[in-house]
Amino acid sequence: MFDRLALALERAWFQQPRLLLLLLPLEWLFAALTAFRRMAFDKGWFASGHPGVPVIVVGNLTVGGTGKTPVVLGITQSLVATGYRVAVVSRGYGGSARGVVQVTAQSDYREVGDEALLIAKSSDALVVVGRDRLAAARRAVELGAQVIVADDGLQHYALQRDVEVVTSDAVLGFGNGHLLPVGPLREPPSRLATVDFFLQRGGQDPHSGTSYVATHFRRLSDGEIRNVADSGLGSSVHAVAAIAQPQRFFDGLRALGIEPVEHRFVDHRVFTVGDFEGLQNLPVVMTAKDAVKCPTTLPCDAWVLEMEIRFPDNFVQQLLRRAGLVQEAPSSGPDVTDAAHERPDHEDHQLSGGAL
Repeated sequence: MFDRLALALERAWFQQPRLLLLLLPLEWLFAALTAFRRMAFDKGWFASGHPGVPVIVVGNLTVGGTGKTPVVLGITQSLVATGYRVAVVSRGYGGSARGVVQVTAQSDYREVGDEALLIAKSSDALVVVGRDRLAAARRAVELGAQVIVADDGLQHYALQRDVEVVTSDAVLGFGNGHLLPVGPLREPPSRLATVDFFLQRGGQDPHSGTSYVATHFRRLSDGEIRNVADSGLGSSVHAVAAIAQPQRFFDGLRALGIEPVEHRFVDHRVFTVGDFEGLQNLPVVMTAKDAVKCPTTLPCDAWVLEMEIRFPDNFVQQLLRRAGLVQEAPSSGPDVTDAAHERPDHEDHQLSGGAL
């Protein structure tokens, strides 16, 4: 019941508000509190701090999926490729951890959250979670971090930052244009005037549009890798998605010539074996984010579609300059352009708008 209500609310946010307009007084209150909170941090009425190393915040104006986690991973991998010791700090959404916790590839998603675990498994960066992002960043510096990438930290003003990167979806935009709870906006669109970079998933602007490339399929049970062009999975699969914008994933499979039988779940759902009962007649494909929350032993042949982000030309170089990292970057590191646009050995398959 809860899952259905959550999905219905998300759909309403990206359509005409209709009955949600009854909540307009709550939206006005939320807008006033949001404006006051930001002003209070700007004027120093609320305490904030800086960890002492460059801080790059990645966030969004809306609730829901805008491709933020792939952007965090892409930025992190590009920084690591230049020779920096990078740490990703996150709230650890959905996790039960209290205080500040370092995340490793062996961590339990139920403690640290699915997105933080995915980043730890997919990069060579330190990952630290904590509701207090400033405390998490300071702990990361103690562990040797030279650069902080703050995942979903745009509205966490207690953590001072050097660069702000905002992500959005080119198709969904800002939904119905209303702030919470009438719409999906956490802050008004005017906030974009103060950020350093604005990236649009699936956007056509060469300066802001990002795209995603399907690199391979990975079998969940044993890690077998198959090329997306010759996967042997057949023309149809069960597609399981518990992400904010599952249609992106389903459409991405169609772009690869695979027709998905769609199975939608609420974002961040914790999967059980029972969710996969009755799916034995076709292979099952899921996102990497869902895979970290999934039992490895399932009653079906389960695969993960692995993706990589493609940034606009010169984005990484501009980001390094804005963060003050160009002059200090170790000279032995590879060229940043090559690191940001490195291609796998096999053929790339770019999906329209991405599937994450």
